Amino acid sequence: MLNLSVILEDSARRYPEKAAFIFMDTTLSYGQINDAANRVANGLRARSIGIGDKVALSCPNLPYFPIIYFGILKTGAVVVPLNCLLKKDEVEYHLRDSDAKAYFCFSGTPDFPLGEIGYAAFGAVNECYHFFMITPRPGMPSHIDGTATLSDLMAGQSPAFEMHQSNAEDTCVIIYTSGTTGKPKGAELTHSNLLLNAVMIADLTDTSADDVGLVVLPLFHIFGMTVMMNAGIYKGGTGVLLTRFDAETVYDVMQKHKVTIFAGVPTMYWGLLNYTDPKFDYESIAKNLKISCSGGASLPVKVLEDFERRFNVPILEGYGMSEGSPVVTFNQLNAVRKPGSIGRTFWGVEVKLVDADGAEVPAGEKGELLYRGHNVMKGYYKKPEETAKALQNGWLHSGDIAIKDEDGYYFIVDRTKDMIIRGGMKIYPREVEELMIKHEAVSLVAVIGIPHEEMGEDVKAFVVLKEGHTVPENDLIAWTRERIAAYKYPRHIEFIAALPMNATGKILKRELRGA
Repeated sequence: MLNLSVILEDSARRYPEKAAFIFMDTTLSYGQINDAANRVANGLRARSIGIGDKVALSCPNLPYFPIIYFGILKTGAVVVPLNCLLKKDEVEYHLRDSDAKAYFCFSGTPDFPLGEIGYAAFGAVNECYHFFMITPRPGMPSHIDGTATLSDLMAGQSPAFEMHQSNAEDTCVIIYTSGTTGKPKGAELTHSNLLLNAVMIADLTDTSADDVGLVVLPLFHIFGMTVMMNAGIYKGGTGVLLTRFDAETVYDVMQKHKVTIFAGVPTMYWGLLNYTDPKFDYESIAKNLKISCSGGASLPVKVLEDFERRFNVPILEGYGMSEGSPVVTFNQLNAVRKPGSIGRTFWGVEVKLVDADGAEVPAGEKGELLYRGHNVMKGYYKKPEETAKALQNGWLHSGDIAIKDEDGYYFIVDRTKDMIIRGGMKIYPREVEELMIKHEAVSLVAVIGIPHEEMGEDVKAFVVLKEGHTVPENDLIAWTRERIAAYKYPRHIEFIAALPMNATGKILKRELRGA
């Protein structure tokens, strides 16, 4: 029997008065977080939500996120975290596909009305029965008349709750990841998947209760959820929450709270290196930093070396996927680190590289990276065919191409052919293409990734217009942006007469990449 929320309950018993999370001027102890999560659990149970039910959550990095997350888990229900940048149709798809019975949604900001987007999507899904608005401050009424708030759910509920003893292999979280079909797939991660991954990361980074982690990676993303939230809670550390990355704010928080652990995607390291201000004591910041972690995309070796030189702190690169809970390989603190490498395997996880025929390749040769172990997902929710393709004989086929050196260190040399990684976020072109082709002026479209100094890659669309139609580039970009998450829309559009194709009509994107 195992429920991931045991990590919160254990730390609340050991460190009831210790700061669990800090957000701006608010500090919440482990006891307060656990009590609030219990109130959420009681409120959900009072509404007949519990074992096996799916509950969606759209929330940026606020203390509400861990409170709701663990409150859901305590009942035996399943958390479905949603990217806060999704638009109405995308949220509706996720609610419907996950069979969500309830939905917690942050009210948003004037420039991004997440609450309105979420409520509109909820209203289109009859099978989702409960909507709870997360207001900026406890006790605030919802700005949408007639909608219940998180405070309403928690009102009058007991701070005590007897956690449901789930089975270790019960689904804990359904995290959505884009697939080659263009439709996001829900990876079912179990309680044991997420607990063991958090334990491994905490041990490999030597995290302790004395550590202060800067949590700027979004908690709705598996990287931030496991590496910065679950691992920190497991060890009883303190997390300082930021809702968005901004180099000045990051340095301010590092200096003010004496941050010891920082994890980010490569663009964050690039941003920190390219920002200086005499008001910050960089020497003091460097003295406090114990470790940094990088993932989500390949970290340029020059950025790694420059950052380590400036702050005298090791950056540990790793490799992971949502389907791997997420960490698969990792450069380890007490072992040799190789710049550009994604490290080695750790306890309980096996990796092998295979050729197109499934035969294992020797060191130094390219092969698709396959892995198996306690980190591998249960499967894609309600998608047996997709699951069977990804999981074969217990091995998860990543689609990424790597090599292994003689010391057992892995290096990613290529990845799924068409996938774009922009600022650490994965984008599959077909999803963008299928949207853009719906525009009245678009006949055909092909989307690729192009190099970008800060974001790693950017999205570019090659568009063939319908005969007799015209549309300005900026208008088409704006039209797409209104209908898809902000990180996915193309920043660049090139209108061409025809797309290059082979004899069977397949678009030759390799020729577009050379354009």
